[in-house]
Amino acid sequence: MDERRKTLGAPKREAQVADGPPHAMCTLVFELPPREIVHFKAIIESYDNLATLLTEDPRRHRLKLFFAPEMAGEVNALLDSLAGTFSIRRISPA
Repeated sequence: MDERRKTLGAPKREAQVADGPPHAMCTLVFELPPREIVHFKAIIESYDNLATLLTEDPRRHRLKLFFAPEMAGEVNALLDSLAGTFSIRRISPA
């Protein structure tokens, strides 16, 4: 490998080390009545880059919300605002 390639590649490696690993995702597990799940999912997904919703246990109608730690305030505020429309039963805290 010539010296020019070593020099060009070095800053990229240093930048990756300096940035460190990505932050861990936060999760929230909750239950919804089956009739509310599709509407709830549509609302959550309408907020770009806020959270991802997955089914954790389809038999118990448990859903799992994944979001970045810095979005916890917004996620909790959204869930609180939706509490009057949906029967959200939190299983684990955010």
